[in-house]
Amino acid sequence: MIYSTALRRGALALSLCLSAGVATAQDIPVEGGRLDLVVQPEPPSLFIGITTNGPSLLVAGSIYEGLLRYNDKLEPMPSLAESWEVSDDALTYTFHLRQGVKFSDGEPFSSKDAMFTFTKLLPETNPKWREVMRHVETIDAPDDHTVVFKLNAPYGPFIRSFAYTLAPMIPAHLYEGTDFAKNPNNDNPVGTGPFELKEWKKGAYIDLVKNPDYWAAGKPHLDEVVYHVVPDAASRATAFETRTVSVLPGGSVENFDIPRLAKEEGVCTTEKGWEYNAPMSFLWLNNRTAPMDNVKFRQAVMYALNRPLMQKVVWNGYGKVASGPITSTIPFYDKVDPQYDYDPKKAKELLKEIGYDGKPLRLLPLPYGETWQRWAEVVKQNLSAVGIPVEIESTDVAGWNQKTSQWDYDIAFTYLYENGDPALGVARNYITSQITKGNPFANVEGYSNADIDKWFDEAAVAASDDERQALYTKIQTKLQEDVPVAWLQELSFPTLYDCKVHDLVNTGLGIGNSLGDTWIEK
Repeated sequence: MIYSTALRRGALALSLCLSAGVATAQDIPVEGGRLDLVVQPEPPSLFIGITTNGPSLLVAGSIYEGLLRYNDKLEPMPSLAESWEVSDDALTYTFHLRQGVKFSDGEPFSSKDAMFTFTKLLPETNPKWREVMRHVETIDAPDDHTVVFKLNAPYGPFIRSFAYTLAPMIPAHLYEGTDFAKNPNNDNPVGTGPFELKEWKKGAYIDLVKNPDYWAAGKPHLDEVVYHVVPDAASRATAFETRTVSVLPGGSVENFDIPRLAKEEGVCTTEKGWEYNAPMSFLWLNNRTAPMDNVKFRQAVMYALNRPLMQKVVWNGYGKVASGPITSTIPFYDKVDPQYDYDPKKAKELLKEIGYDGKPLRLLPLPYGETWQRWAEVVKQNLSAVGIPVEIESTDVAGWNQKTSQWDYDIAFTYLYENGDPALGVARNYITSQITKGNPFANVEGYSNADIDKWFDEAAVAASDDERQALYTKIQTKLQEDVPVAWLQELSFPTLYDCKVHDLVNTGLGIGNSLGDTWIEK
């Protein structure tokens, strides 16, 4: 066996099939079989109650579920909640949970587990959920299959807060009263999803098997899903060419290999599945230390970066150069000034103005393959060209998590999901309350501005979309001026797969939320 992980990306809702011999989808799925995928890099953990790296979400999305799923238009669909109601004043949300649902250890899922997850575990472990909870006045469970949220004010993005990526349902009977970070079940995940963990051979593969007690009748169709960990990108491409693996999730091969592989007979490709996550890549600039604490230095960094060239050369034209902190594919995006075109002369002028002394800086790449390493090299060249010497500090995924979460960096690559609404996935990157040491998925740069905090709060609960848009435009303008981070690109990662694989991506959350429906044509 070979094995590995994949990232996720999104924005475009394109789906192409590039083979003349593509099989037409059948009405009746074929039962059984094994699906082999790549996961790149290997997840640090499958307990997504704490760890929300892209690779962890890819695999664990078949183990854990949220109350809702979302389509490519970000509209809610049933999952563990079979129905829900919203009061006329938009303050009360009532979710009706499915009956007869079991965790993979055989214990029943009920409102007790939902209450534990929402009120105990996630507020401690997940900064995005902490932001959601600021808008919740009470949560009640009147019976075993009902959960009622009462908000302190209307909160537009609330209905999009229940994806598995943001609020996976965790078994209370295994976690209540424990140290969540050290719970032994973190290595043996127990969820309600269509698959359960059979074996994880570190450095080789993660083997999931069909959950025989899954609540959806007749699903999953597959008997087994195996995620291959293949550290070398060329070997991942070869594994796909030889059909050792049938699926290359977005980000699992280098961008320069995608056009060649996509042209092969019997290969399909899609950019669907990233609509909810809407990943934005940027450079964290450690605002706590000089010279990154100077706004003119941060502006100089933006002017020094040849981002259109990076998008064209490093990313083979995939994705889109970022124009600010909100991706163009989610609500309330606005392209505002100032914009930062490639202007090394302007960068040098700003550095001279602040008396920058040429202090060498540490640049931490994302350890997700050669594409990211090349990207770091280009950034180093761009910065060096304007007089900012950079030393690249490479590390593995665990090391990257450690360094960024402990603020042990000067400049660091990242990409974060925007989760379908600025209140869910953008605010956490910039508001003061999300400066929390120990978590690499919040305000890691340490930016703090009272106006930004206030405007994000107001925008989240504004009564109309027009009011929300006005506030988010103010936010984007101020952040563009302050440049707390250096925005790089709205990411898009095509998924390549054997055309005999059907229903691989059928939600706005991609492969991680779809494999219960997937089947393989014989």
